[in-house]
Amino acid sequence: MIEEARKRPPGDRSVGELVSDLSDELKRLVRDELRIGMFELQRKGKRMGLGAGLFGVAGLMALFGAATLVAAAVLALALVVPGWLAAVIIGVALLLIAGMAALVGKKEVQQAVPPVPQEAIEGVRDDVATVKQGVRS
Repeated sequence: MIEEARKRPPGDRSVGELVSDLSDELKRLVRDELRIGMFELQRKGKRMGLGAGLFGVAGLMALFGAATLVAAAVLALALVVPGWLAAVIIGVALLLIAGMAALVGKKEVQQAVPPVPQEAIEGVRDDVATVKQGVRS
């Protein structure tokens, strides 16, 4: 019976049927918006995890770089020229890698912040504006 009522044109339906349809549509709309929000938060969470991981890589590479530079200083004091030169080159390369990973990690974290489902919020605002406009018409 409900399906038959929905097939009729809106002008032939009772106010109760129309209100019932509106209620059903609003429920569906809210569920859809919540689902969109969840997907957006998942996507941002993944970016946040990637950025944090890259910050971890940057810290580890900086630690290795510092340790290598310490080893280079020891070797330099020992006047083993080929050894310290190799250690300096490796240390500088590790520090460059750490710097690049830190920059990429920072970019990923900035893109994931704020952890608010912006797209879903905009969708809800648009939906509310549309419903308000439809009620006024």
